[in-house]
Amino acid sequence: MGLSSALFTGTSGLDANQTWLNVIGNNIANANTVAFKSSRTLFAPQFYITDTNGTAPTSTSGGTNPSQEGQGTVVAATQKNFTAGSIQATGNPTDMAIDGAGFFVVKAAAQQLYTRDGTFTLNANNQLVNGGGDFVQGYGIDANGNVQTGALQNIVIPLGASTIAKATTAATMEGNLDASGAVATGSSILLSQDLTTVGAAAAPTTSTLLTNLATASSTATPVFTTGETISLAGSKGGATLPASTFTVTATSSVQDLMDFFQQGLGIDTTVPATTPPPGIALEAGTAANSVHFTITGNTGTANALEIPGSGFTTSTGGTPFTFADGTDAAGFTSNPTGESVNTSFQVYDSLGTPINVGVTAVLESKSTNGNVWRFYASSSGNTAGGLALGNGTLTFNSNGNLASSTGTTINIDRAGTGAATPLSIKLNFGQMSELSGQQSSLTMATQDGSAAGTLDSFGVGTDGVITGAFSNGQTRTLGQVAVATFSNPEGLNDQGGNLYAAAAGSGAAQVGAPEQLGAGSLRGGSLEQSNVDLSTEFINLIVASTGFSAASRVVTTSDQLIQELLNSSRGF
Repeated sequence: MGLSSALFTGTSGLDANQTWLNVIGNNIANANTVAFKSSRTLFAPQFYITDTNGTAPTSTSGGTNPSQEGQGTVVAATQKNFTAGSIQATGNPTDMAIDGAGFFVVKAAAQQLYTRDGTFTLNANNQLVNGGGDFVQGYGIDANGNVQTGALQNIVIPLGASTIAKATTAATMEGNLDASGAVATGSSILLSQDLTTVGAAAAPTTSTLLTNLATASSTATPVFTTGETISLAGSKGGATLPASTFTVTATSSVQDLMDFFQQGLGIDTTVPATTPPPGIALEAGTAANSVHFTITGNTGTANALEIPGSGFTTSTGGTPFTFADGTDAAGFTSNPTGESVNTSFQVYDSLGTPINVGVTAVLESKSTNGNVWRFYASSSGNTAGGLALGNGTLTFNSNGNLASSTGTTINIDRAGTGAATPLSIKLNFGQMSELSGQQSSLTMATQDGSAAGTLDSFGVGTDGVITGAFSNGQTRTLGQVAVATFSNPEGLNDQGGNLYAAAAGSGAAQVGAPEQLGAGSLRGGSLEQSNVDLSTEFINLIVASTGFSAASRVVTTSDQLIQELLNSSRGF
């Protein structure tokens, strides 16, 4: 019985080391498999036969140890090694790696599986899938682009899809207004040359037809003719204003031209009483039966007006008349002074049409309790009423913080454009400050509108949030990748294909966002490499093959001794 027992003992060594060789071979074969987790084989001695039990020491005997014979070895376990592999950048946005604990969640038919392999792609329906076509699971978003955690769903990244335009409803301004600046006084006062009626029979009035208007130096020739188009391109605060046009008809009057000047230059006549009052007026000229246009701008250097020689022309190439700084009938001379600043920014209507908006802030008054600034809003996108949109006030306290504001909602008329009208925008000046010794600055920080755009690209953050970049410069959250953690990852059932299934030994999956519930962070455009250590595997290969050879020698030796025993019996 002893020799046959040795034969089976050696066979158990062959079986165990052959299993180890299989595990080593699998590890080596998958040394370049993405996110592959190596395994190790653990041996345990097979049961023992006890020949004699041990005895306890007595007064006459020191005691004996038990006498036992081992019956070989068995494979106690094949354990997965879930230590993380190195992460390599690939540049492919659909590739993902988990830096730390956790598994991607995929849906295969009706079964939920888990994987560390982040070689994902987009299918024909723009759904994120793995190489086997299983759907990568995550969280969707609501209408406002907020991630909705809860039930898992297929992740969709609609590359090439278009978004609808979004009208601007709010714009946030930021910057600092210099409290040490001077209070704004004075205005631009522009005077035209003397004008009369054709033949100089009478001085023009607001009801005089434009076709009956002449210069005092050329009374026989009308300044305008029916069908002629007038172009106005002035400047305000040194910034060129958008060009505006006016077509002369047989019924066009001087008042129509005055309205055209006011609207084209963005003069706001709705401000509280200022000296001199802003607007367009006819004042007596020096020539007989003549008047001249007096254009008075709003207070402050940032509202300073200028109409260059080429800024007022007709479609025939002529210059009807020119404007220059001067003194009005009340004795006010063109002299805008004081602290002011302007800026311009872009907003969008409901069709996604970009619209320029200008905001000018002027220091209006100072007091021991704080200062008051008046802001003026204008827009070339205003289809009715000209550039001026209105004005409001910004009151700062003695600490330089905004205490109150008025007139912060502006309305842009979009009639005749197909867009919703009016475009109402709330200007938020809450981030503005008023501190001394700093040059006044004013800029738009954010606005919530956008033009229509196409999803061009996307990226994945460390928290698994997928952010899309659109052709209109906007970004938007598209969803979030979910990850699962287990109390005992080694208890998962390997399904092949780098997929695992939850089992009794793994515990239930704890599904959530990356960087939560002990899960690691995500690395977009990267892949986790295999954690196989080839040098260790080659050493184990030598040890396993040596063990296999040694066990085979036990089998061979036992066989030879059995043959000797059989041969010895033939002599009897």
